[in-house]
This record gives sequence, C-alpha cells and structure tokens, in this order.
Amino acid sequence: MAGVVGAWPNWIFPFGSLPYYNTANYQDFIDLMYRPLYLFGGNNDSVTVNYSLSTATAPVYRDGGRVVLISLKRWKWSDGEQVDAADVVFWLNMDEAEKQNWPGYMKGGIPDNLVSYHAVGRHTVVLELTRPYGSTWFTYNELAQISPMPLAWDITRMGAAPGSGGCVQDTAADHWARCRAVYEFLIAEAKDLHTYTATSPLWSVVDGPWRLRSFSIAGNATLVPNRQYSGWPRPALAALRFVSYSNEAAAFAALQAGQVDVAVIPQQDLPPRAAGSLLPAKNSLGRAFYLQPVYNFGINYYTLDFQDQPDSALFSQLYFRQALQELTNQQAIIRISYGGYAIPTTGGVPSMPRSGWVSADMTANKGAGLYPYDPARAETLLAAHGWSVVNGTLTCERPGDLPSECGAGIGRGRTANLGFAAAWSDGPVQPSQSPMGIVRTDLAAAGIRVSVSYPVTLIGPAPCAAPDCSAAMQYVGGWEFDGPGYAPTGEPLFQTDASWNFGLYSSAQMNSLISAAQTSNRQSAFHAYANYTATQLPVIWLPDSYSVVAVSKRLRGVAQSPLSSFYPEYWFFTSASRRSR
Repeated sequence: MAGVVGAWPNWIFPFGSLPYYNTANYQDFIDLMYRPLYLFGGNNDSVTVNYSLSTATAPVYRDGGRVVLISLKRWKWSDGEQVDAADVVFWLNMDEAEKQNWPGYMKGGIPDNLVSYHAVGRHTVVLELTRPYGSTWFTYNELAQISPMPLAWDITRMGAAPGSGGCVQDTAADHWARCRAVYEFLIAEAKDLHTYTATSPLWSVVDGPWRLRSFSIAGNATLVPNRQYSGWPRPALAALRFVSYSNEAAAFAALQAGQVDVAVIPQQDLPPRAAGSLLPAKNSLGRAFYLQPVYNFGINYYTLDFQDQPDSALFSQLYFRQALQELTNQQAIIRISYGGYAIPTTGGVPSMPRSGWVSADMTANKGAGLYPYDPARAETLLAAHGWSVVNGTLTCERPGDLPSECGAGIGRGRTANLGFAAAWSDGPVQPSQSPMGIVRTDLAAAGIRVSVSYPVTLIGPAPCAAPDCSAAMQYVGGWEFDGPGYAPTGEPLFQTDASWNFGLYSSAQMNSLISAAQTSNRQSAFHAYANYTATQLPVIWLPDSYSVVAVSKRLRGVAQSPLSSFYPEYWFFTSASRRSR
C-alpha cells in the first residue's frame, strides 16, 4: 500500500491521547493487531456493529437498560493467554484513571456513567449504569470505545511479570495510582517508535489477525499474519507492506508503475466523474487496476460563534442561519472544489452510505435538504426581516424582535460583516475555488461581507478578522463517525458545552433530543434528532469529499469501508500472480 509521509502510523498503544487518535494510527494499524471489544462495519459499506469480527458476543441489556452483560468469545492472545474479562477490566480501570487523556471521553459518558463494573467468572463483565440507556446508543458510542488489553501490558518496567503493575486490581481508593503508573510506562514506550519491533515484549502480544514484523520511523511497516488469531477469516497474504512516499506525486507515480497494489488516487489526478456514478468516467490507470470509491461516514460544515462575539445575535436568528445555508452552493463546491468527488451534507447524519439514521428532512428537495441553494429566496427572507443592502453591505433597517424585524440584540444600522477563519489551507485549489471561497462570493452577492484569515492553529471560537466585523465563523474540518462513537447522535458536537462544540451552540431542545436518542432504541428518536439538525442549522452544512482508491486487478477481496476500517485479512492474490504487499 502506498501513502504519503505524515499519513502513516506513529502510535501503537490502543489507549492513545488525542494527538495520536487518527485513521492512520487506529483503523490502518492498531486495529489490525489489537481488536476492539466491538468492531463496526466490515469488508463492505456497512456502518452497523459486526459481532462476527468482534472479541465479544452481542451485549445483553437487563433491568431496562441499567445493566449490561459482556461475554468474551474465549479468543487468545499470541502469548497464549486468553482474552478474558480481566482484560476488559484493565481497560476500564485505565479509563477511570486517565479519562482526560482518552480522546473518546465526554463528560457524563463512560466511565462517568458507570456505577460499577466487575468480572463474573473468567469470560463475563457486568456493567451497572447510572441510568437506563438504549442498547443501540450505548453499544455504538460507549462499548465501542473499549479495547481489551493483555496482562503483559500491566507492568511498570520492562521485564516485570505480567500483571505486576496492579492496574487490573486497582480501585479509586488510591486514586488509581497503580493504573496511572502503568499508563505512564506504556505511554513512554509508545512514544519511542524504536520499540515497535517484532520481538517487543509489549507490542508483539496481539489478538488481531496481524502482527508487526518491521517498522521504520519513516513510515514503512510490514505486518504478517498472526498464526494464533482466534477469529475468522485468517489472512491469506504472506505479508502486508505499507510504503511511504515524500509526496502525492511520488506515491501516484509508484502506483502507475505497478510498484504498489493499493493506493488512494490524488484528487488532482482524478479524471472528471461520470454522471450518475461515484467513479471517474475514464480509468486513467488502464486495465491493470480497478477503482473503488471511499466515502466517509461523516458530515462537513462550518461553525458559527454563538456566544463569544459582540454581534453573535445574528447567528441566534434561525432566519439568518437559513439564509446562510441557502447562499451555500453545495453543487458548485462539489464541482469546482472537489472535481465532482463529494456528497452534499444536509443534517447531522451522513448522507452516504444510505442508512437507517437518515431522516426525512435530510432528503427533502430531492436530497438537497430543507434549505437548498436559492439566493433569491435567501435575499427575500433577509428583506422580510428588516435587512436592506446599503452601499453594497447588508444592513439592519428595522431593529426589534417582531417576526418582521432583525431580531433581539441587532440594532439599527448593524451591518453583516463576518470574520472567517480556517484551521488549515484549502489544498491544491485556488482560494477563490475553495469551498469557503465559493461561499464568500455568494454571500458577497447578497451583501454579506466576509473577511478570511487562515490557517489558524488554535482550535476554539473563531477570531474576527476584519476590523469592523463582530461575528465570526470557523472551519475545522467536519466530523466522521468512525470511532470512538459510531452512532451519529451529536453529543460531542451540538450538546451544550460539548468538547467539539466550537461554536458554543446551545439549545435545550437539541439536548433533549440527543438524550432521547441515547435512551431509546426507537428509530423515531434518532430521526427526531436528525430532523432537528436539518431544520435548526446548528452549523452551516458543506459537502463532504470522498476518495477513489486504485486496486491491482491481481488482488481480490478488497472492499472499502465508510468507517475507515481496514480488513486485509479478506484479501488474496489470484493464483497466477501471488505477491506480498
């Protein structure tokens, strides 16, 4: 497989902190060797839980959703030890000790919502919850975070006896001191990439289908089958090699030369997309490769600062947010910014792949959502609420909080001068052809002035770039529901005070709908949340781009997961051309 330097693994410990939590480290590397308690999706386009590939059977919920029973499948680690209840307790104890360092942690979520947990026998763990939860949400967004960890890791120095660190037996009585000591040791080892060797007493103990044979700091790695793997299928390839290149051009040249068997095609090298298809009209790589689309189970948007700027009253008005959305030409962004390789976002649930999460409001107007691009309608809406374009700038001329006025907190003469900041630049396209460049042009045509500053490195409320603006917008890259949470219910994004709620959006109704989705298994509860995101616009939706992967025709069994998961154990070469890649 080919990749560009910077997009390959630099972390091996499954309980990594936020800087290390990314697809390259987890789905493409860690999960191949250390299986989570529950896996989602598969070697296909599914986004549902996959119990056949998981280390535990389906959880059993009792007492109305207050008690959860987890039964392990009696798999084994490569050192011969069983994957058992103690390995799950090991993770839970470490989560208690170091929850602030776990990227999946959300205030009120696991472990805060656990009254107790304990092993019952060797293969069952019982969780007692603080309140009833729906089995769907708790499995997809809470149990999904857990990865059993081997006793060989419960140590505080190299060479110590497995379990001597005491984290598995630790309690809150000593403030989880033993788990903290084990965590510090494992983190230090994981930061030293030179320890990533086939003979490492830590990292060579695996329960997944693959184990590490070699690793280089430059990003090259080779994985080979774990012959002690208890699950199915078992790898057919002799080895899986990750090859790093200095840039996209070099990686694409290697693909064209047949030096790699699987690689993402750089966007600038993709021919135009065929009408009605996710793939190019022409395969520029010829007959040696077949192409597959790789869309994300994600959403894309830019945030609005609802609280920190003096004029955030603008964004508190639904009509104003609606106008912003109707001035967002998603189809033009797809065509110009992404060369056709993107999918519209219409609410807080991914549009693709089609799933039971998608609600009716999201699919309104032939899939364009409740507020499709319509500049005339947006301008009419603004005028109906007391705005006029004066000297080229949208200006409030009817202040007040009546339905025909600008709204509370917006004074006479207030102009719509907005600041925008991006967390990074727009890649290969020119600024005017970038998503926000296109949005800026359409907003300007309606009299909304936008001053742009990027890239910024500080994640948080956006600065106001223009000297005379007082409201702010920010782009930080959207969201993918590919773990630790897989149910698109919005608690990290739109719940009041959520860690990724950068716009400081707050709505009692949104909080209530998120809570209902967490406690109910009815599809209507999930759809009510999705409809609210489509209607109320806590952010302004943008299209979400996707990739195209080239696969050698010699290689079979390859499928692309929208959850960024990676299952090379299904891959095999045709008998005429067996190779190791």
